[in-house]
Amino acid sequence: MGRRKLEMKRIADKSSRQVTFSKRRSGLIKKARELSILCDVEVALLVFSSHGRLFEFCSGNSLTSVLERYQNHREEEKESKDADAQGSTSENGGKSHAELLQLVQRLVEEPDYEDFNVTDLVELEKDLTIALTQTRNRKTQLMMEAKMSLQEQERLLREEKELLEKEVATLMANSSAGEEAGPSSNPPATLNLFQ
Repeated sequence: MGRRKLEMKRIADKSSRQVTFSKRRSGLIKKARELSILCDVEVALLVFSSHGRLFEFCSGNSLTSVLERYQNHREEEKESKDADAQGSTSENGGKSHAELLQLVQRLVEEPDYEDFNVTDLVELEKDLTIALTQTRNRKTQLMMEAKMSLQEQERLLREEKELLEKEVATLMANSSAGEEAGPSSNPPATLNLFQ
């Protein structure tokens, strides 16, 4: 027995609608992630629930940078197509892309956790875990780079110290050879640096 075709209309039952939203949102994010990995493309996905909650996915560094890239692309398209276009207004009620970016940034920074259900919180926890892992990896990478840099500086300082010690030894040897040949009235001042 095959799956029956679902009629595309608003689901009347509120709990069924929420369950369908959660499942389909997760599926949509999964497909976006797969598309970004398989095709090596940058994907950004924004979903606003009926309660105004924001759900996002970004395959790149940050959603803001992807949206700025999108805004720049749209502006370049508009400039190339028609010089008469009125700035960067979109079809979203006349809001500019900059306003949308600010709205998304505000919602990302200040989510209303009280309106989240268990599924939303589990999803948020997964996102936070991933972000924390990425942050820790970057921190470790930077610390390792700093450690390697300090080790290189230490190696260079040791080499410089050895060269200076050799120069001092040479000067000491020359000084003692000069004293044997005859007393000198002005001995070098740098001879007693490392004694």
